[in-house]
Amino acid sequence: MREAMSVVEEAFLELYEKKAACPRRLVVEIKKHKGLAYFMPSYLSEVDSLAIKIVGQYEENFRRYSLPTIMASILLSDAKNGEALALMEGTYITALRTGAASGVASKHLTRRDSETIGVLGAGVQARTQVWALHEVLGNIQKVKVYDVLPDKAENFVHDVSVQFGLDAETVKTSKECVENSDVLVLATTSKLPALDGDWVGKGVHINSVGVMGPEGRELDDKTVKKAKIVVDSKESALLETGDLIISINNGTISESDVYAELQEIVAGEKPGRTSNDEITCWKAVGLAIEDAAVAKLVFDKAVKEGFGKQVEL
Repeated sequence: MREAMSVVEEAFLELYEKKAACPRRLVVEIKKHKGLAYFMPSYLSEVDSLAIKIVGQYEENFRRYSLPTIMASILLSDAKNGEALALMEGTYITALRTGAASGVASKHLTRRDSETIGVLGAGVQARTQVWALHEVLGNIQKVKVYDVLPDKAENFVHDVSVQFGLDAETVKTSKECVENSDVLVLATTSKLPALDGDWVGKGVHINSVGVMGPEGRELDDKTVKKAKIVVDSKESALLETGDLIISINNGTISESDVYAELQEIVAGEKPGRTSNDEITCWKAVGLAIEDAAVAKLVFDKAVKEGFGKQVEL
C-alpha cells in the first residue's frame, strides 16, 4: 500500500503538471444485467505507462454469483510502440489503487490525532481503505464496521484484526458506526444515503468511494452541505456521482462548492485541512491514471521477480 500510495501521488502530480493523458471514461450501460461497463485509458509520461482498464460494476453480482460488485481487467501496453505487455487481473488493483488514492487524500485531509474509523460497507474496497488509513494514521485505536449483510461485517472484522492488528468490531446500525468516529469510510452500493449528516461530528474526514452513477448516493444533503469537498476530477464528479449531482440539482450546493481536485492539493496550489473542526470529504470517482500507475508498479515488480506467464498472441 505504501508503494501504491507513492506512485498514485506522483500520478496526480503528473496530471497537475499536464504530463499525463487521462480522457474521461466511456460508460456503457448494460440494463439487461443491471450493470455498467467503464473503459478507462490513460498515459503517464514520466513512468511511460500506457494502460486501459475495463471495469464492470454489477449491483447484483454478490447475490447472484457470489462475485464482487466490481470486476476489472487491465491491459498494459509498451508506450514506445503499442505492443501489449500484460493482461492483468484488475479487480484487486482497482481496490488497491482506490485505497491508495484515499490514502493520499487522507494524508492531506485527516486530523493527525484521529483514533476511530467507522466503515459503512464491508466489501473488497473497504479493506484497502482501512489499509491505507493504517499507513497514514499512527493513532488508530478502533475500527467499527456496519454492513447490511452481517456475515460480511463479521468477516471484515476478522480480516482487519488479523492483517493490521487493529481492534475491530461490528455494530448494529449505521448511526452507531458514524457517531464518535474520526474518519468515515463509505464503500457501499446503496442508492440512498447511508448516513445522516446530523450524526457527523466536527473534525471528521470522510472517504466516499462507493456507489457510482448520477442516480445513486451515499452522502445525504446535510453532509454534502457542511463538508469541504475534494474530488479526483471535478468534470467527472459533476457528471457521474449522484452524491454531488443530486445535491446540486436540488439547490443544496452549487458546482463552486467543490473545494478542490486532489491534484491541486498534492501540488501545493491549495491547502488540505486547515482546522481541526472542519469536516472534509474525499469524493472519489476514480481516475485511469491511478490504474496506470499501480499496473506499471506491479508489472515491473513481476518481471523483476519472475512472476507471470508468457503468452504468444
